[in-house]
Amino acid sequence: MESPVTVAALYRFAVIADCAVLRDALDALCRAQGIRGTLLIAREGINGTIAGSAEGIARVVDFIRAQPDCAETDVKYSSASDMPFYRMKVRIKREIVTMGEPDIDPRASVGTYVAPQDWNALIAAPDTIVIDTRNDYEVAAGTFERAIDPQTASFREFPEWFRRERERLLGEGKAPRVAMFCTGGIRCEKSTAFLKAEGVEEVYHLKGGILKYLEEVPQEQSLWHGECFVFDERVTVGHGLVQGSHVLCRACRRPVSADGQGHALYEEGVSCADCYHERTDEQRASARERDRQEKLARARGTSHIGAVLSTN
Repeated sequence: MESPVTVAALYRFAVIADCAVLRDALDALCRAQGIRGTLLIAREGINGTIAGSAEGIARVVDFIRAQPDCAETDVKYSSASDMPFYRMKVRIKREIVTMGEPDIDPRASVGTYVAPQDWNALIAAPDTIVIDTRNDYEVAAGTFERAIDPQTASFREFPEWFRRERERLLGEGKAPRVAMFCTGGIRCEKSTAFLKAEGVEEVYHLKGGILKYLEEVPQEQSLWHGECFVFDERVTVGHGLVQGSHVLCRACRRPVSADGQGHALYEEGVSCADCYHERTDEQRASARERDRQEKLARARGTSHIGAVLSTN
């Protein structure tokens, strides 16, 4: 029986002196170790999710942690029964998580970290505002009790949403505590730094993100409802980081629940109820043919490179 695939979600805010040199070195190492996934490199740091053998992943993580100011790179491990990525990509970006606020630096100011074991008490307190910083399609798959959904299509929309809703959220007088969370923690590094720059004093975020919470907090004690969307072919994970019940709509990249898979407008590889009316008959026909080719490739035991999830 083959060993399960090791999956590592990692990030680190650090000054990267030469992004191109680091990109080339990481690309070569990952390919030599049979690693797949996506790594994003920017002047502000590194972010991504990769998968492969336990030994190969360990070598890549060790290499990253050997870089200047990267010894404490945050890494969350899980496993998958099958390789959850089609290929390996190492890309240089302007930001490792795109917020579009150039003056925000999580290395200079960031919210207070809260361990998964202490998170329930914080978000259950009536004077705490809980904000889910993820995108709308992620929130639809699952979220924490009492969490506010900004209904953003991308993280870049978060600053505008907060500035628009600030008065309604915080009111007048002494501002309430604000607790924020995201998948693995990286978006909260920027969102908490942003709120502090906006003058909000008591800002907290879940250390290690939802993934660490689902790994460490027993289900019977959990305030999490649903599943957590992940940016790979597992689509979602649940408590204990076991693969969830959602599938990915290949047309719109949204997660589709078990109930959604039974909807009349859902067609595997072609459309879901959310995107059916966003596509033309011609587009659905093209997607149907692509799905047929992918299934033929799998049946022959060959790879058909499909669309790959981003790590935004």
